[in-house]
Amino acid sequence: MCECPVCGGEAELPADPVESELFECAECGVELEILALDPLTLGEAPDAEEDWGE
Repeated sequence: MCECPVCGGEAELPADPVESELFECAECGVELEILALDPLTLGEAPDAEEDWGE
């Protein structure tokens, strides 16, 4: 378990987490991104950007 940086609630890390992995906070539903593993750093996942077919 870890603390959600958005709501402060408990978010459950995926099994075998890796950097840049995305997962959802069960309490507030925001999509989180694992920014670093040592020390564990989480952030709100960036919105998907349209690539306009490029």
